[in-house]
Amino acid sequence: MKAATAQTSGYRGEVRPQWEDYSTCIHCGLCLNHCPTYRLLGVEMDSPRGRIHQMILVDEGRLKLGESFVRHIDLCLDCRACETACPSGVEYGKLVEAARAQIEQNYPRPLLSRLLRWLGFRQVLPYPNRLALLGRLLRFYQRSGLRSVAQASGLWRLFTKLGQAEKLLPPIDDHFFFSELGQVFPAEGERRARVALFAGCIAQVAFSEMNRATLRVLQKNGCDVIVPRNQLCCGALHVHAGVRDVAQQLARTNIEAFLRDDVDAIIVNAAGCGSTLKEYAQLFAGDEPLQEEAVQFSAKVRDVTEFLVELGLFIPSPAKRDEGRPLRVTYQDSCHLVHGQKIRSAPRELLRAIPGVELVEMKLADHCCGSAGIYNLSNPEISNLLLQEKMECARATGAQAIVTANPGCILQLRAGVQQFQTGQEVLHLVELLDRAYD
Repeated sequence: MKAATAQTSGYRGEVRPQWEDYSTCIHCGLCLNHCPTYRLLGVEMDSPRGRIHQMILVDEGRLKLGESFVRHIDLCLDCRACETACPSGVEYGKLVEAARAQIEQNYPRPLLSRLLRWLGFRQVLPYPNRLALLGRLLRFYQRSGLRSVAQASGLWRLFTKLGQAEKLLPPIDDHFFFSELGQVFPAEGERRARVALFAGCIAQVAFSEMNRATLRVLQKNGCDVIVPRNQLCCGALHVHAGVRDVAQQLARTNIEAFLRDDVDAIIVNAAGCGSTLKEYAQLFAGDEPLQEEAVQFSAKVRDVTEFLVELGLFIPSPAKRDEGRPLRVTYQDSCHLVHGQKIRSAPRELLRAIPGVELVEMKLADHCCGSAGIYNLSNPEISNLLLQEKMECARATGAQAIVTANPGCILQLRAGVQQFQTGQEVLHLVELLDRAYD
């Protein structure tokens, strides 16, 4: 096997799967049973090893960058469980995201798909004002009775994927988190750290209370918290979908917004966002000045669970529970926290430190729940099979609550609780901490 020449390669443009990345794969197959799509479908071409082989064939000009290649690459959840299993250290996430960048540039998707991607990735997510407007429209739809009418009429059954998206819609907040941008929230008691909070994009209209809980937990732990005004979407969904040009624009803005302040850490409460923020340097390969700034930025990024363990958690006071019984919780590993950021123990350490909480591990805790960015919208059948497996494991624990560390997982698991009637509450770990302090 050798690197393809520019004349033979099926790739066009600078961003492509690189020889030095895919040549480290020894095709041993240890990743196979860790790959969700391979476990479900049993198809070699839908395994990490199989997808890497296809990338090589396209690079060598022996496979067309066409419908078959796109289908197999699109079916990947980019959960990166294969990276955890790989003995050779293959950076599979980097490879599949580069392959998707090639698809974005060189493959004409169906018209409706192109339109929806253009609207979402290019016209809404990068613009806070448009996102807020969409949030208000969705809030009106949810609370005016229109949603009940549409669901009762069966209208959404006519639109398979849009209907699935409508089911997953979170309740839109009364007060968006955009109002907190530009503010500084002082530490309670002696100051131990000065940090900046990354607030996300969709989280600012649908998970505002999660962001506020994060603020309060950080304050309780002696942190001054800055919320930079000019921050934008992290670009994670864009990177995963191959929309790299927009991701670069967002990264430039965020780097500038956060490096203005001298802070000890940049705190993220969304695993998918944190994974991308820590890998901003990959977006600027070959652009030395921006890459240096990206490295400086990423070096400060910490998941909130990771940071609290490093800082040393202030243990909440014991809370009185009915009949002295502990709250039984189980923990779902978010893929981009456990596989992307390699953070497995920190969330569990925090859960065990909360008085009145009993952690019960579920089987397959680090298997993907099927959310995977927008995968539950683009591939609802496979997503639902993964969700069913996850809810069976969660139910078997007898836990009253499922705790996780990513908003996308929260939405998926809440849909699972409703669909499979497990009766469990789903919440972010910082929300549970926030309750404990209260």
